[in-house]
Amino acid sequence: LTRRPVHRGGFREHTPMMTSYTAPQRDMLFVLNHLAGLEAVSQLPGLEDATPDMAAAILDEAAKFAAGVLAPINASGDLQGCRWDNGVVTPADGFADAYASFCETGWNAMPAQPEFGGQGLPSLVSSAVQEMWKSANMAFALCPMLTLGAVNAIAEHASDELKAVYLPKMVSGEWTGTMNLTEPNAGSDLAQVRTKAVDNGDGTYSITGQKIFITWGEHDMAENIVHLVLARLPDAPEGVKGISLFIVPKYLVNADGSLGARNDLVCASIEHKLGIHASPTAVMVFGENDGAIGYLVGEPHKGLAYMFTMMNHARLNVGMEGVAISERAFQQALAYAKDRVQGKPMGDSSGQTRPILYHPDVRRMLMDMKSRIEAMRALAYQTAAHMDYAHHHPDEAVRREHQARVELLTPVVKGWCTETSINVTSTGIQVHGGMGFIEETGAAQHFRDARITTIYEGTTAIQANDLIGRKVAREGGSSLAVLLADIDATREQLLASGNAQLSAIGAALARGAGALAEARDWLLAHYASQPAQAAAGAVAFLKLTGVVAGGWMMARAAQVATQLLADGDSDTVFLNAKLATARYYADQVLPEAALYAAQITQGAASALALDEEGF
Repeated sequence: LTRRPVHRGGFREHTPMMTSYTAPQRDMLFVLNHLAGLEAVSQLPGLEDATPDMAAAILDEAAKFAAGVLAPINASGDLQGCRWDNGVVTPADGFADAYASFCETGWNAMPAQPEFGGQGLPSLVSSAVQEMWKSANMAFALCPMLTLGAVNAIAEHASDELKAVYLPKMVSGEWTGTMNLTEPNAGSDLAQVRTKAVDNGDGTYSITGQKIFITWGEHDMAENIVHLVLARLPDAPEGVKGISLFIVPKYLVNADGSLGARNDLVCASIEHKLGIHASPTAVMVFGENDGAIGYLVGEPHKGLAYMFTMMNHARLNVGMEGVAISERAFQQALAYAKDRVQGKPMGDSSGQTRPILYHPDVRRMLMDMKSRIEAMRALAYQTAAHMDYAHHHPDEAVRREHQARVELLTPVVKGWCTETSINVTSTGIQVHGGMGFIEETGAAQHFRDARITTIYEGTTAIQANDLIGRKVAREGGSSLAVLLADIDATREQLLASGNAQLSAIGAALARGAGALAEARDWLLAHYASQPAQAAAGAVAFLKLTGVVAGGWMMARAAQVATQLLADGDSDTVFLNAKLATARYYADQVLPEAALYAAQITQGAASALALDEEGF
């Protein structure tokens, strides 16, 4: 903790500012090894090197980088922000050096495919490392996150020639990548995209148009920036079926791989935002002169499907941002609660003035933050493990099963984890009391940074409509039925355990799963005939699914902790804390499932009751 003098009414002589971050490696490894099944994942073809011992070593080194390089420039980056001058964007002080070190030490290449210079680590392991980057410095982490998303899209859909030109440099981090979807007229409705692409007859296309909200769309940390741009060809059909995807580099690439002329694109401005100040959000203008040179990715008119490769990668990573920023807020709130001495706690007969950590309501807030973070982390890591099976298992049928679970949980991880992060970071401010509302403490930054996560890469409502439409109604709830069956199997084990603590958790899990099943049945019965009413409860359904799936993860964590304690594991403080947070979640979070179910099955009419004049 560093201290800054405060001169606002003398409320407190000094205010602590949290510049440090300590990666929760013990909890990460617990989830990796005991809930997400890293040992089994490491036996999949191509992932054999990612043993639990190797993962622990990777997490240890990543934790040092996050704490020593990224965390110290998080608050200063927020304060300074980015600078735009005539199309040139300069990141906050220290970011360029941090990025250079990030790439030199190989972190950028960690999750990428080996054939392009990557290390090919499992999504499960890279997700844990990604959490560290996002906790330590979310604004910084957005740059490599989008680059790797672009790498995935190019690797899966572009020609071998384009892959050879762009992927090695992007994997190494020498070049960064972006995603250019949104336009001033279009917003989330990509059917309205107007950016144009004209075939030049030589394998290139002239791109003209404007894109907004382009994260890290311009900066000077890398030699080149590779923009993935959605645009329409002259003969394109209307709507989303007429969108194509193009690579549009900041600098053109010569035949020998060296950088050539500056392309006809410019950053017209950067946005002034509520949070993530150190991450430039650019307005990009393509083709003001002769047209920006672009290269078609894959086939014409299939760009949106290709871009979803990048978007789904980004959505899972944004969900991880919800986990990460919540963890950072919790660490700060806990440190403050231990440091801030105020009052005599109720029920404390010593009569001593103690740190606010001893006050029951502060304990409640910290327990709420901690339990929700653990549930989110476990669900996000579990989804990453399913991704590894979906991509690497030798049996096609098994790959399909795991892909179905990935598709079901992706909107939940993105939507529920980010919505929860707003509540957790807000609670972090509340733990600080009045000091939480003062920028000097740093607590407000986490709340501000978290606020964007529910919006970009598809708002919570977009995730929720995807969940109830494509992932539940369209397939008759089959994937959700498999998830509920898995939850029920855990419930049976808990109730049959003979352990009072586990039985209580199992009973709470049963009630939560019952609420989810009730909401599913209502949705399947009414989705086709009452689509507006179904959509009115879509966000509630997403949160309900997250709360119950998170409760399942916490229940499994309690099972594992109980067994490890019975086996004589010496880490009793950590394992007993696992049991405590699982019980708290069962008692105080899982009951939210009944509320969400009621909103879905009974609340649609009131949500849609007012006409325009009534508002």
